[in-house]
Amino acid sequence: MTSTPAITVLGAAGTVTGSSYLVESAEGGRVLVDVGLYQGRKELRLRNWAPFAIDPSHIDAVVLTHAHVDHSGLLPKLVVEGFTGAVYATPGTAALTRIVLPDSGYLHEEEAAFANRKGYSKHSPALPLYTRAQAEACLDQLREVSFAHPSTVAPGIEVTFGHAGHILGASSPSIRLTGTGHRVVFSGDLGRSDHPLLVTPDPVAANGSRLDVAVCETTYGDREAPEAEVADVLEAVVSDTARRGGVVVIPAFAVDRTEMVLHHLDVLVRAGRIPAIPVFVDSPMASAALQVYRRAARSGDPEIRPELHGTDLFSSLDLTETRSVEESKELNTRRGPLIVISASGMATGGRVLHHLANRMGDSRNTIVLVGFQAPGTRGDRLASGERSIKLLGAERDVAAKVVTVPLSAHADRSDLLAWLRSGPEPQRIVLTHGEAEASASFAEHLVDEGFDAERVIVPEVGRRIGLV
Repeated sequence: MTSTPAITVLGAAGTVTGSSYLVESAEGGRVLVDVGLYQGRKELRLRNWAPFAIDPSHIDAVVLTHAHVDHSGLLPKLVVEGFTGAVYATPGTAALTRIVLPDSGYLHEEEAAFANRKGYSKHSPALPLYTRAQAEACLDQLREVSFAHPSTVAPGIEVTFGHAGHILGASSPSIRLTGTGHRVVFSGDLGRSDHPLLVTPDPVAANGSRLDVAVCETTYGDREAPEAEVADVLEAVVSDTARRGGVVVIPAFAVDRTEMVLHHLDVLVRAGRIPAIPVFVDSPMASAALQVYRRAARSGDPEIRPELHGTDLFSSLDLTETRSVEESKELNTRRGPLIVISASGMATGGRVLHHLANRMGDSRNTIVLVGFQAPGTRGDRLASGERSIKLLGAERDVAAKVVTVPLSAHADRSDLLAWLRSGPEPQRIVLTHGEAEASASFAEHLVDEGFDAERVIVPEVGRRIGLV
């Protein structure tokens, strides 16, 4: 079987969620790079229920850039609907995916059950997108591949993982079509050069001199990282809230963002810049991910910054990890000062919803939003200053102070440009995984920086880009 080599954008076009791309070789190989869940606005979430653009049984393999659900979260659905191939990932991504996907299935089940109890679903009964059992079943298809190790994953398709520096295990896959020699590099989610725990991203196409297409994320394609120091902002927030006897509630992604928050708090406590008040991590998935990061630091994993090798992360904190539902509920009876870190990072689901519902009506408390908040999410509405938010089926007043901290594991505009310039100039640059304005702004910036406008593509979902 032969076909025209091409890549097709199946998700994350005009939005930061739902990452997915189809790569086809001349030999008929078909590989999905990421199979991400849509989050945020309802119109986006509804896409999770739509049929896949290609019959899952016709896909040879999946390549995961990293474990976040907007890149991996539809894998269980893909398997349920007929995909039987291998899922290739770095060891770090495989370890975190084994945590993230079962938790995602559990949350889908919980959301459906809660909607049925409260009667606010339009469907009767409300059903989960997939179950925990289905998520656990798909993990048998994971295949671990080390960084910088070329692997043939489908007829005519070879993949080599490069470091992306975004979360533990995150990669920028370089895909070589062996029959034609074409090379396509996917940035995945690129990290910042100053990530406090992880090493910096590898250069683009580090494993080859030819680069036909670079598929580049644009989450922060329209902006530079804020100049405000994360530590300074956290110091002020925690100290002020503690003086009021309040509670700091931090919605944070369970993987990496929680670790970054804890790292900054740890440094501040050790330096005596904030009081050593109790810190609670209320997310079973975050607790599991913490163990992965701690093992990586203690063992000297090359993804971890060398100065952290052999250390016990977050050892200065009065840290408690709550695991059971009962422990989570008990937190809501505690008085401040204390800090609660809980998923999800954009307040789209998870235990943090109950903490927000319990705490955001009290002016002594502070809600700290860390990192990007997708338009339409509760996090975005809080960041925009809305004083009433619908939460758990009821409209609730926001009396707590809301602070946004410039903490992100995403590359900013300068980082993205530096990555694209770190190797051979791509023949074409495909800009995805960003809100429409961010992608368009970065496209203009690339042209201003000397890239050929005809070679910079901001695609819509379904755009097929031939490689002949």
